[in-house]
Amino acid sequence: MFSIQIVQFFFWFLFLIKPPLVFAQISEWGDCVTPEGVPTLKCLEVIFGNILFIASGLIVLVLFIMFVVGSLKYLTSAGNPESIKKAQGTLKWALIGTLLFVGSYLMLNIIDILFLGGQGKLFKFEIPEF
Repeated sequence: MFSIQIVQFFFWFLFLIKPPLVFAQISEWGDCVTPEGVPTLKCLEVIFGNILFIASGLIVLVLFIMFVVGSLKYLTSAGNPESIKKAQGTLKWALIGTLLFVGSYLMLNIIDILFLGGQGKLFKFEIPEF
């Protein structure tokens, strides 16, 4: 019963802090749309960038939820060794996921700085024009 109340509080809290406006488009279309309003293949750059941005946000959200669930399991284990082991497993995998996510981002930034001059070209997706 206690865990259901916590989940309900969490969803009500999210409802209260939600942003007043929601925009589906993260980055602007730019010059990928013709004057007539027809999208070209250049719009795939924007779509791919938006997908990566949203996926990163979802990964962070899932990892945060894993930390919260693992912490609640640990707090409510009441000294039960099996429950403690499950909670530690959840926290361990959440930490491993966080390290992988942050590590991959840092490695891509290091590659960008060392080999591409640190101009952010690695994170800017461009389809070459012929």
